[in-house]
Amino acid sequence: MVGYDPEAKCVSTVEAAAAGSASGFVTRVLISPLDVIKIRFQLQIERLSSKTPGAKYHGILQAVRRIFQEEGMLAFWKGHVPAQLLSVGYGAVQFMAFESLTKLVHNVTSYNARNSFVHFICGGLSACTATVAVQPVDTLRTRFAAQGEPKIYHNLHHAVVTMYQTEGPRTFYRGLTPTIIAVFPYAGFQFSFYNILQQFSEQMIPDEGKEGGNVKNLVCGSCAGIISKTLTYPFDLIKKRLQVGGFEHARAAFGQVRIYRGLLDCIRQIMREEGPGGFFKGLSPSLLKAAASTGLIFFTYELFCSLLCALKNADSPKRKEG
Repeated sequence: MVGYDPEAKCVSTVEAAAAGSASGFVTRVLISPLDVIKIRFQLQIERLSSKTPGAKYHGILQAVRRIFQEEGMLAFWKGHVPAQLLSVGYGAVQFMAFESLTKLVHNVTSYNARNSFVHFICGGLSACTATVAVQPVDTLRTRFAAQGEPKIYHNLHHAVVTMYQTEGPRTFYRGLTPTIIAVFPYAGFQFSFYNILQQFSEQMIPDEGKEGGNVKNLVCGSCAGIISKTLTYPFDLIKKRLQVGGFEHARAAFGQVRIYRGLLDCIRQIMREEGPGGFFKGLSPSLLKAAASTGLIFFTYELFCSLLCALKNADSPKRKEG
């Protein structure tokens, strides 16, 4: 049901946006702890090893214990309000744009709207549209997740005002270039691999085993998320490093800090000081998050679309009778 299907004209563009928002909300609540750990790993200059002097975080379980001991359980949902605004807004724009673009391809070109290449292009473009729309909220979420104790920003309003006054309006779009560069292939791979895996499962699973469609959506989404994240991870790390520029004083408790003058300078410094492995810091929690979030996004999106279709179909006979 992801993408325009001329044979199943059930979900409108507005309903796709509503289903995307709902799926984003549910997913964000569940995967927020992994996101916080991933961001902490990405922003740490020192190697993620207990043998490295000054390294605050060594691994996932050690990071969980340390964050819990130092900051409490709620630390795993730091920045949850801007993160929820991000997820709800991103989900709405992305799925609305994706449904519209695949429908446009079907109507004005000779390509099949269910083609995996079409899903790659439309998925990438829809994600770029959503990214530009919610980038300021993403920057706020990263700042909240990255700050330790004592807090620099007390709440969302305080963060917006402080960042605007001290760093200017452009600070809300820090890291946009690597984000756009990364999000197009990442989302493109998500949608195309999800489509490929769905088609593969249709061929491999016998008819009597196709009743568990929701589980299939979850598994296909999780696998698509792992593949996509692995292929595009370095850009995500660079984006996070650039987003906390101008915020170095709040990072002192986490170890070394660096100042990057832009995308190329960030790449050069990481390569020189941390080596190629530096571009993959935090990959483990990121893959866990990608599997969980992408699986849940597609699972809940398909579920909400099915519910909307069921409600519309149930309402149709009543309207005819009336």
